[in-house]
Amino acid sequence: MPSEAANPSARKIQLLEAAYAYALGHGLTSLSLRPLAEAINTSTRVLMFLFGNKDGLVRALLERARADELVLLVDLRRAGHPMGLTRAAGQVWTWLAADEHRALLRLWAEAYTRSLVEPDGPWAGFAKATVDDWLDVLAACQPQPERDSEAGVTRRTLVLAVLRGALLDLLATQDERRVSAAVHQQLTLLGHEDGAPGEGGWSPGPGGPSSPSHTPLPRGGA
Repeated sequence: MPSEAANPSARKIQLLEAAYAYALGHGLTSLSLRPLAEAINTSTRVLMFLFGNKDGLVRALLERARADELVLLVDLRRAGHPMGLTRAAGQVWTWLAADEHRALLRLWAEAYTRSLVEPDGPWAGFAKATVDDWLDVLAACQPQPERDSEAGVTRRTLVLAVLRGALLDLLATQDERRVSAAVHQQLTLLGHEDGAPGEGGWSPGPGGPSSPSHTPLPRGGA
């Protein structure tokens, strides 16, 4: 017989979505079942029945947040051929810098940090899974010879470090103009290192730092 985990009930999905919307506004660190239950018009008893306990609910919420992040990653894989590392990174940054994704990304930053300091809690493995997800999709955006080389591993690791560091700066300061200018400059340098300025669709923007030439990705979440 299919398990509840594999085939969640409509009620469980409904409450998970409501709890996820609540977590985006309130965070997970101080999450308490009673205020959450009141906010989403249910009871702690129902939440315990569906998710087991608070840790089970937190794990479900982290998986829900990761699912939003994976929407972006899947979209990057849809190209008929590898789009190139700098172009992919440019598209990722445009998505990360969008105002409408701040709540999701604050939740991501909270979960990432808790995963590092509480490795045995419900956050266990979240940080590493996130790193693996992003490195995997960045690898898929590289041409095959680069992807399989040691230099290719180093380049996508560098790109991920730039994006993650810039995101934390943006969440702390909300200074999108300054942070985006730094990201665009670094990606332009990476393109030039390939011997092909503007590699993968990266080109200088008018009257300012370099900017990605692409259509913005659909909304989803990180």
